[in-house]
Amino acid sequence: MNATPEPLRIALALGAAGVPTLPLRQGKVPFGNCRACADGACGGRPNMKSAGPCQCPAPCHAWAAATTDRHVLTSPAWAPAWRQAVAVAYHPGGAGLTVVDLDNAAAVAWARETLPATRTVPTTRGEHWIYRGVMRSSNAVRPGVDVKSLMQYARWLGPGDGRILAVPPAVRALMVKEDTTPARGGVASSVPARATWDRTVAAGCRHTERYVRTGLERGLAMVRAHTESGAGSQAFGVARFLAAQHAQCPGPCGLDAMGEEIVAVAVLVGVPETYARRAVANGLETASERAA
Repeated sequence: MNATPEPLRIALALGAAGVPTLPLRQGKVPFGNCRACADGACGGRPNMKSAGPCQCPAPCHAWAAATTDRHVLTSPAWAPAWRQAVAVAYHPGGAGLTVVDLDNAAAVAWARETLPATRTVPTTRGEHWIYRGVMRSSNAVRPGVDVKSLMQYARWLGPGDGRILAVPPAVRALMVKEDTTPARGGVASSVPARATWDRTVAAGCRHTERYVRTGLERGLAMVRAHTESGAGSQAFGVARFLAAQHAQCPGPCGLDAMGEEIVAVAVLVGVPETYARRAVANGLETASERAA
């Protein structure tokens, strides 16, 4: 490419410092998978939870594509993404880091009272607290707080200020046991096997029914794929993403009905109903707050 886009300049600098990066598209989310990788057809990359053989040269699979390799970052396969990129993300776990993402003023106040001060980076609505060390990632560990490290990405917003401390016990304690999907069978729940969203509950939605159902089904498949752990966190992420797609709709869009479908699938793979409902509710609420 003749002129290096600014996001790529940032990514190359981070890569040189040992921080794996990837481009973010409009909406500040990763680029979608190519056709060969769509719907898990490629088997996934070797470094994903379900290790697979995928060696796709494109920036597919979000955090799993993050790299420090200058040749990959500047490759023809990545060039279209950099031309469209609006921001840069990085894989904290790949850089030996953990990011406590504080999404609002209340969460920041909690961190200042509870956690040891470390390097902080201002965000649009809160702060990123960066610690040295890696751990399991989980969303909605408490109101307005996500933990991003292994198998997650965080948006690069600058180097921040302060000395980076080791991950404290208080952060590791946020990983509640209920986020680990228990074995199938014996999960008591009042959730029906399938509560269905349809157009009758979305009179004010600006999207077509096909658009909404396609997005919802893809999200449900992502939750369904987490049969060992992380289904609760995935449910949170899916709820947040889907709600964000309707931020500009006059409403109603039937978000509650979508939430019920997400909860039902999470429960079917073993997430306790109480936790599933809390994760989905937090996801819907987080998206609404960001749109406000």
